[in-house]
Amino acid sequence: MSLPSPRPPSLQSVDAADFDTLLERVSQQLAATAHIYDETGAFPQDNFRLLHKHDLLALTVPKALGGGGASLVQARKVISAVAKGEPSTALILVMQYLQHSRLQDNRNWPEALRLRVAQDAVREGALINALRVEPDLGTPARGGLPATIARRTSEGWRISGRKIYSTGSHGLTWFSVWARSTDEDPLVGAWLVHKDTPGISIIDDWDHLGMRATCSHEILFDNVLVPLDHAVSVSRWSAPQPELDGDGFLWMSVLLSAVYDGVAQAVRDWFVEWLEQRKPSNLGAALSTLPRFQEILGHIDTLLFANRSLLDAAAEGRTPAAHAAQLKYLVTGNAIRAVELAIEASGNPGLSRHNPLQRHYRDVLCSRVHTPQNDAVLQGVGKAVFAQRQKKDLA
Repeated sequence: MSLPSPRPPSLQSVDAADFDTLLERVSQQLAATAHIYDETGAFPQDNFRLLHKHDLLALTVPKALGGGGASLVQARKVISAVAKGEPSTALILVMQYLQHSRLQDNRNWPEALRLRVAQDAVREGALINALRVEPDLGTPARGGLPATIARRTSEGWRISGRKIYSTGSHGLTWFSVWARSTDEDPLVGAWLVHKDTPGISIIDDWDHLGMRATCSHEILFDNVLVPLDHAVSVSRWSAPQPELDGDGFLWMSVLLSAVYDGVAQAVRDWFVEWLEQRKPSNLGAALSTLPRFQEILGHIDTLLFANRSLLDAAAEGRTPAAHAAQLKYLVTGNAIRAVELAIEASGNPGLSRHNPLQRHYRDVLCSRVHTPQNDAVLQGVGKAVFAQRQKKDLA
């Protein structure tokens, strides 16, 4: 398969300052219509056209394939800017970046398929995401076999099953479907399915409080036929291979956390502007002149400073991958608290549907549902403490 004609992305063609200016402009454009996607829950197609125009959808595709070859530092910067404008778009983009950041190093995939998925992202802005969660099993992070079945036939694999919380559903070109074969010792892992394959239907049942434009609908696979080489990353159940290595998990934690930190940044900016503009007649001055509100803003900025420090350290390789889950716990917790402080201080205006603060609050609360959840993070940290003590006792 021939390589795509290189199309230098914006990341390569402008210096750092100009790229930051570009991201700020993109963020503002996304913010201008964010309320519409929150109200309608529609897939933000125009947002992805904008991102593709600036070559941001192939940012983590290798440069040799026409992508940006971005580092975690660069990917995190883009996600933060996009999330500050419209976080549902940012979450779908996170999934795109995670898939492509590891794809070309995954030798389980046939080369032709790896190149095709990369080419589609570079040329057409095609999106890919992993579909893993199921109605009965829930998140696979808690263990168990998928109910989605891949049955080997003379024609290829026949895939049947249901996936819920399928982020990006209507906008995806490629589905990486977590399933199992019908062997006695089943193959378990990812089967690659194109959106136009017969037998696929999307049930529009995503109607959540926040992150509404992620279109995380249910997807049904009814005897869907894919070629045999589309079992792209599978292993025997008796000898499972981890989906993510330490670096992959760190990328996931940093980029997911950056989405919700971006929401908190948008809240911070709204709150500053509101404090400067709000001038009660009995005060005769802006609320920004009052020590109480200055203290609250200082608290918010300190939480965001902590987030920035944590995300910078992790993205730059100064945080061991073993602490990735704790990073997610701390950054998302700080983001939620920052938004809560602005809500508490602004009162009725903050909860008015005419203002964006209530939308940001609904969005930031969704950070808690992502794997690993808080209970699993803290239990894992505590368990590791005792395991390390036992190791020392045995030494």
